[in-house]
Amino acid sequence: MVNEQKNIKEHIIQQLYNACGKTVSGVQLSEDLGISRVAVWKHITALKQNRFDIESQPKGYRLADPEDLLLPFCFEKQFFEKIFHFNELTTTMDKARALAKNGASHLSVVIAENQTTGRGRLNRRWFSSKGGLWFTLILKPDCPPMQSYIYNFAASLSLSKVLRRLFDVDVFVKWPNDLLLNGKKLVGLLSEMETRGDMVEFINIGIGINVNNQPEIDEPKAISLRQALNRSVSRKQVLQTFLHEFEQCIQTTDGKGINCKNIIDQWKKETSTIGNKVRIETRGDFFEGRALDVDESGALIIEDKDKNKQKIIYGDCFHI
Repeated sequence: MVNEQKNIKEHIIQQLYNACGKTVSGVQLSEDLGISRVAVWKHITALKQNRFDIESQPKGYRLADPEDLLLPFCFEKQFFEKIFHFNELTTTMDKARALAKNGASHLSVVIAENQTTGRGRLNRRWFSSKGGLWFTLILKPDCPPMQSYIYNFAASLSLSKVLRRLFDVDVFVKWPNDLLLNGKKLVGLLSEMETRGDMVEFINIGIGINVNNQPEIDEPKAISLRQALNRSVSRKQVLQTFLHEFEQCIQTTDGKGINCKNIIDQWKKETSTIGNKVRIETRGDFFEGRALDVDESGALIIEDKDKNKQKIIYGDCFHI
């Protein structure tokens, strides 16, 4: 019965989505589903409670913004079989870990409309308000752990390119992975890896993009695309375009696997970290200095006030 109820709701949403913003009558939905109009109304009410933006009108129902819907059937065929969409999760990272261990394929995507315990780097809280794009990529590359870092750089590089191309915004990558717009945080990335023997079993990259939400309510130093552009944008367009770009970015380019040097070289063209004074915080220490470079291993090279150079391999970075 539960699955039947879920299928009815999915069918309703798909019918409304296929109408491309036009109104679908309760009579039509009732006839298509073989249920009463009262039952249709009850399912519509439940969908609204689950954050679906459905408008009730005298002639029926319509999706307020079908292009912002993130259900699997909304995406191109090459992606929709790999999309796992949830109304609410503790975090997409937790769900992605379970799915990765249970056979989810390479380039699967776990999406949540809401995360109850979203987290950022060094276990900082990540606020996942309505209208943002919260997802985790599941990657299963054939590579040793020492090469896994490049997928984080590939993800932030790809997203930077996509946002510049789609919206003509001056987005910059901040080492190691975040994206800044107007000096404020637009995107956060977080990754985890599991190995088997001397090879990677999976890499999960959690990505939070402030799209149509209002992050500044909880994080004054954050910004959304809607705030920067003064209009709403399609989360589906952002995600689907990013998936295309990222898949192309990680394709084998030299016959020996992913081209790490090429990705790092491209990433450095997109970053505002190099040349800036920075403060790097790790779990038990901090470092300050001017960022000089990012080497082929993804490590940040900084020079402190005494002209000593240090190589930083991980940490949270702040421009100062």
